Amino acid sequence: MAGNSELKLRIDNVVKKFPTRQGEITALNGVTLDIKENEFICVVGPSGCGKSTLLNIIAGLEKPTSGKVFIHGDEVTGPGRERGVVFQQYALFPWLTVRQNVEFGLDLANVSKEEKKRISDHYLKMVDLEAFADSYPKELSGGMKQRTAIARAYAVNPEVLLMDEPFGALDAQTRTQLQTELLTTWEQEQKTCFFITHDVEEAVILGQKVIIMSARPGRIKEIIDIDIPYPRTQETKLSEEFIRLKNKIWAEVYQEYLEVRK
Repeated sequence: MAGNSELKLRIDNVVKKFPTRQGEITALNGVTLDIKENEFICVVGPSGCGKSTLLNIIAGLEKPTSGKVFIHGDEVTGPGRERGVVFQQYALFPWLTVRQNVEFGLDLANVSKEEKKRISDHYLKMVDLEAFADSYPKELSGGMKQRTAIARAYAVNPEVLLMDEPFGALDAQTRTQLQTELLTTWEQEQKTCFFITHDVEEAVILGQKVIIMSARPGRIKEIIDIDIPYPRTQETKLSEEFIRLKNKIWAEVYQEYLEVRK
């Protein structure tokens, strides 16, 4: 499945510096990237290379020191409904049920009761949590909590889905299952996805492009096209092309990891 050729997201020469006791640290140094409509972008790189900082800037949760981010030509100046965010830590409201968590953004948007139920029913079914609609987060497994967070992000119908290592805390089996579900959902829902991961294999199975970030200060070192057709399954991971791309990207990321350790 190819992304639409229309430009959705533009990251224009973004620099981010943080003050510390030891002096100023440059987390991002001149990051420029164009992302098309419905494109699935995965970002990999060593710890501390600014991946999450970049996602937070796109989300409007942090401001760049210089440079700008645009969605459909409009500058990002803060959080907005056109961007849904899913973090590694599920960030669910413990006092709300699964359905109420999924409906949270719809409540803020004053969606009618009937429409709210229709939307939450749709996304609960999509993530296979219909039977747990009235359960509370403490009653769910890690995978179910993350499914709830993903359904909540989708429910407000964002144009861009920002995912910061959403499967990083899950066991391998659950992670594999959610990768497959996410790809199915992405193909159905047609969203632009910006997905951060430490797992090179995960990046190659999900993304149309993999962005490799350099060690701090974070820059785009390389952009790798993943020309493996969708739908991708776990069997895809056994193909020669998959293994070749995984090894190529891993070698680049490991090189940056070594830079960090110098």
